[in-house]
Amino acid sequence: MIHPVPASENIPSAAAFADTKPHYAILDGLRGVAAITVVCFHLFEAFATSHIDQKINHGYLAVDFFFMLSGFVMGYAYDDRWKTMTVKEFLTRRFIRLHPMVVMGAIIGAAVFYLQGCAAWDVSKISAASLLVATLINALLIPATPGFEIRGVGEMYPLNGPSWSLFFEYIGNILYALFIRKFSTGVLSVLVLLAAAGLALFAIWGPLGDICVGFSVTGENMLGGSLRLLFSFPAGLLLSRVFKPANVKGSLWIGGLAIVILSAVPRIGGSEHLWMNGLYDMLCVVILFPAIVYLGASEKTKNPVTLRISKFLGDISFPLYMVHYPFIYWYYAWVKNENLTFRQSFPGAAALVIGSIILAYVCLKGYDEPVRRFLGKRWLGRGE
Repeated sequence: MIHPVPASENIPSAAAFADTKPHYAILDGLRGVAAITVVCFHLFEAFATSHIDQKINHGYLAVDFFFMLSGFVMGYAYDDRWKTMTVKEFLTRRFIRLHPMVVMGAIIGAAVFYLQGCAAWDVSKISAASLLVATLINALLIPATPGFEIRGVGEMYPLNGPSWSLFFEYIGNILYALFIRKFSTGVLSVLVLLAAAGLALFAIWGPLGDICVGFSVTGENMLGGSLRLLFSFPAGLLLSRVFKPANVKGSLWIGGLAIVILSAVPRIGGSEHLWMNGLYDMLCVVILFPAIVYLGASEKTKNPVTLRISKFLGDISFPLYMVHYPFIYWYYAWVKNENLTFRQSFPGAAALVIGSIILAYVCLKGYDEPVRRFLGKRWLGRGE
């Protein structure tokens, strides 16, 4: 049985329609913390030769945390509504919730594309027509195959790399609406166990020693991305069905600190013992992330400061995730072109993080919320 945070103890998230249930306030905050760690993880891509020597080394695991949160919230918000809600209505609601920022991310990516030139990718050779086609493809969430994407580094969405996880998020939503929601708790448990076994094989015995995959249309990436989704999303859904809250305090700070530490842990085992890092990834995804979700969902805080921080972090989390990466490309090009160290580039890095948070909030209030209200009224007969 679900025990939500009562409305009187929760500041509703901007993500909610007026007829949806109150959000778990602390989970919103933890999602925001994870989004900020993603920005920091991407910053250090400019100074890494591979995932093995990258700082903030395990920031990619935030995607698995997002998938798990998505499954948990999906089960809470929708599992008991299918007698009155159609598949079409559910998918429409998810489209309204997610797609406006997908489009915005593509537009921002296109707007700054010609400022990102460096030796790793020569943007000057890309015609305006090609950029326009790429923008349209990204906005429609159509994957670009290797060799046919304009940046030339094999990304599924070369204007805004993180869009790849939205591709898998949509797949998860469709699978939930058509099949997974109908599974009994026992069948769902079997799916989670099988997916965990598959993900473990990929992470521990695979050629990479990590699960930092899913961003490219290659066999390895599509397999790894699918396994990440097929474990974390159903695991979150399963957790929502069996959840019984504990008496927890301080879960925003405990969970947030845990996410930061787990993301920042250096690569384990190096290139000689890849399996060790794969084992660490599995420890985080299979054991620690469910524990963090459990803690965050259990707390029923009335502290106004904690609630307001959680609301702010939750509100900006998705916009931040979707707008920051075009500026990472720009930052990467600046670092490479000027041959900068992180210390030398720190003012730019700090400006990128702070500026991305501000831009995320501006996009939320000036674009995302108004568009979702408009689409909600037009397509569902209701607004936020």
